[in-house]
Amino acid sequence: MNPFVTFMSSTAGRIARIAAGLALIAWGLWGLGGTAGIVVAIVGLVPLLAGARVIRIVLRCSLPTAGLEGGRTARDRERIR
Repeated sequence: MNPFVTFMSSTAGRIARIAAGLALIAWGLWGLGGTAGIVVAIVGLVPLLAGARVIRIVLRCSLPTAGLEGGRTARDRERIR
């Protein structure tokens, strides 16, 4: 696997995503200000939430991602019966 992907999927990578998200939010709100700062702060939420696994939890609850992860979807289970 790609070393960057391996790093980003590790605990250190998760901490790096959280730090990058917090840095973008802080820079957007206190460094830039105005509309551009709000946009940068909102963009900073993406790595922050990804590092906190919130996005994965929400996607797992709302989307049929089992097929993407190698698991069986409800449709696959129905075909087997």
